[in-house]
Order: sequence, then C-alpha cells, then structure tokens
Amino acid sequence: MTIWVDGALVDDEAARISPMDHGLLTGDGVFETLRVYGGVPFAWTRHIERLGRSAAALGLVPPDGATLRAAADAVIAANGLPDARLRITVTGGVAPLGSERGGVPPTVVVASGGLTAWPPTADVVTVPWCRNERGATAGLKTTSYAENVRALAHAHDRGASEAIFPNTRDELCEGTGSNVFVVLDGTLATPPRSSGCLAGVTRDLVLELCDRTGAACTEADLPIGALHTADEAFLTSSTREIQPIARVDGRALASAPGPVALELQSAWRDLLAHDLDP
Repeated sequence: MTIWVDGALVDDEAARISPMDHGLLTGDGVFETLRVYGGVPFAWTRHIERLGRSAAALGLVPPDGATLRAAADAVIAANGLPDARLRITVTGGVAPLGSERGGVPPTVVVASGGLTAWPPTADVVTVPWCRNERGATAGLKTTSYAENVRALAHAHDRGASEAIFPNTRDELCEGTGSNVFVVLDGTLATPPRSSGCLAGVTRDLVLELCDRTGAACTEADLPIGALHTADEAFLTSSTREIQPIARVDGRALASAPGPVALELQSAWRDLLAHDLDP
C-alpha cells in the first residue's frame, strides 16, 4: 500500500514516523475520513474545512487544501482503489515526552484502504460512559480515540456493530464513528452540536436534504431513552452513508429500514449521482 507522509509517496512498510511523535504519545492530532467514489473523494471541501476547524482548535496548522488534494489524488491513483476509504491525519509532530509540543511542523499522513462492508441495518448498544459536551475536544475530529475503541469493543462483545454515547446530561449524543437520527411521532430529530456530538459531514448533508425535500426534521436535545422508543432510527457517517438501526440494546425497533430512512437513502443516491462535492 502506498501512502503519503510529509510530502512524499512511500510504501507503507517503508514509511517511518518518529516514536516521539506527539500524536502517538498523547493523541495530539486531528483527522478526516472521506469516502472515495470512482476515484473522487466525496464532499472534499466540507471535509477539508472541518479539518481546518479541528486543527485550529488544537493549535495545529495543516498543509493547505491544494497540497492535501494533490496528496489524496496521488494516493488514490497509486493504490488503484477507485472506491475506497481515504484518511488524512495531522499530528503535533515530534515532541518531548509529556504534554508539551516540540515546536516543530506537524506530521501529515494521507492513506487509503478498502471499504467496510456495512450490512443493510445495524444493531447498537448504549454504553455506560458519556461524552463531555463541555470538554476541550468536544465536537472535534481528533485522534484521541481511546474512548471510542473501548466503547466499540463493548458493543462487539454484545453482538452489536456500534456503540451510542449519552452526554453528561444523559442526552443522546453520538456513536463512536457516527451521528444518530431518530424518528419520534413522525418527526425526524438529531442531537444538536451543543450535545457534544461531532459536526458530521454526512449529518449536515442529511439535514440539508431534509430541507430540500420538505421532510420534517429538527435538531433537539433528546434523552438517551429516545433511542429505545423511536419509531425508526439510523446512523450516518462518510462510509456508512445512511444505515438504519434494527436493534437497540437487543430490542427491535418498529421498522428497519423505516420510511424516513428509505426516502433519505433515495435522496442520497440522487445526490451522489449529481454532485460529489456538495
């Protein structure tokens, strides 16, 4: 596999990143994962803008968008994967042991890989840990993923494919790598950014699709229990797209996929057919 590291294409087996890199030592970094369709990274502009926001919030300075796009195109071409997962990672670079940065340029890696074969529906579990909606990294796409790793293992141990976090107020927040939508009494709702959830690119596009199609949708604070009583629910992410939820903590929802998810999946396919950088 060929990857791009700090300005050069290299074989992944030959690639070298310092063991003193702050991303490795402390999780000091940000990243974006994009879905590639026919060799084209989807929603490139939105992802690069979010990368910039996350980096700025941590005090990191990533390469400019043109440099990253050239790197992405080179990686996609070198690996011959027209339909793939693309990841851009920016870390704090080489640093002393501890929390302080080293005052050097960031480490930047662009890599691609095969896609996860997501099933038509997902089973999810709620977890006993919460997101801190007031934390320094709330809503940012950082490489500090230990909580997600632990929660996802918890879900897998219980036969589910995704874990759902509440926030500190016991409100519905997000999954380990996804946003959550629920249909309650005929109205589609998703937690607002103030809940601590990530400002998901697919989440935002689904909200915009609802505006275009006239579907009733709202961003609202919801108790975590709303997921159990929903008429239907679904996950969104760059690689999942729109994936209906079949079971929550082992209990089946009324419909999966439900009519709202099916309508939005159709609108999503239309979007992909007409615009890969919406």
